[in-house]
Amino acid sequence: MQPAPYPTAPPGATAGPDATGDAAHVAAALAAAVDRSDLPLPGAGRTLERWQELARLGARDLTLARVVEAHTDALAVLAEAGAGDLVPPGSTWGVFAAEAAGTRLDARPDGPGWRLSGRKPWCSLAGALSHALVTARTPTGRRLFAVSLRGADVRVVPGAWHARGLRAVASGPVDFDDVAATPVGEDGWYLHRPGFAHGGAGVAACWYGGASAVAAALTRSLTAPGVREPDQLARWHAGENDLDLWRSRLALEHAAAEVDAGRAAGTAGARLALRTRSVVAAAAEAVLARTGHALGPAPLALDAEHAARVADLTVYLRQHHAERDVAALGGDLAEDLAEDLAEDLAEDPAQDPAGGGAGWPR
Repeated sequence: MQPAPYPTAPPGATAGPDATGDAAHVAAALAAAVDRSDLPLPGAGRTLERWQELARLGARDLTLARVVEAHTDALAVLAEAGAGDLVPPGSTWGVFAAEAAGTRLDARPDGPGWRLSGRKPWCSLAGALSHALVTARTPTGRRLFAVSLRGADVRVVPGAWHARGLRAVASGPVDFDDVAATPVGEDGWYLHRPGFAHGGAGVAACWYGGASAVAAALTRSLTAPGVREPDQLARWHAGENDLDLWRSRLALEHAAAEVDAGRAAGTAGARLALRTRSVVAAAAEAVLARTGHALGPAPLALDAEHAARVADLTVYLRQHHAERDVAALGGDLAEDLAEDLAEDLAEDPAQDPAGGGAGWPR
């Protein structure tokens, strides 16, 4: 049985925009994000509570989870930088840190401040947010800046977002025309701070929530009145979904404990985030596939809520870099293992290459 803090079904769920349209859906999500601006910060002893709340939101509505996660992540970044005073009351935030070929955002010093010019890709909800944290190229590297998005010098490129999943969370490019910006941290700080790994693992909690709601559709079908008796394959699909979700919860709980214990900085933090995201992403993709196999086309074609949730989760999961992330983990482990074995054998030529002594073998 799943522990109570995690979602097991989506009671009252409303996946995807309702009849009032995408704008109303986003407005409601932004209001919910502001209401949750006081979510526990990662690494402050209550990381699991933070991620469980994101998971509950993901089970309810992945657009809602996507908006709340980005807003609260930006606030966590500012808190980590000691720059919480940059957040006006009621403001809404995003984090625009992606790069893409053919686009570039440059930052230049301007007296005591900075100015940003160029194009930034993948700017989620730039037309609806009040502020954002944006990475840009400086003369000496890559740096994070806080900007207001409400001026005429910030222009969302129209017609760029054609997604069928997370369709309300428009994430196209934005042009910055000599926009005033406040630096947050030094060059390179954003990517190398401990919180970068913490935030990456937090996104996986949203994926978990969405996957749990998709899996719940299959579980409910096993006992739904008026349907044929479930066969062994349907039960197998449901059982496999449960195992994947259980593994995901264990990964998230372990990661939260490591973050709160201060053991998730530097290489250890990057590896923890890679493992956690990869475990949850693989589980969510397997849940999508199995549930589709078990239920067939009907809910994808005739159930608006389920169809929207499947599309949303499919798009959201592409924030994970799939095989490239797992390959990066493998390369990292190979380097570490070679170094460890060389040190062990230098100290004791008879050392067991599998790793001796207490604890798990390598």
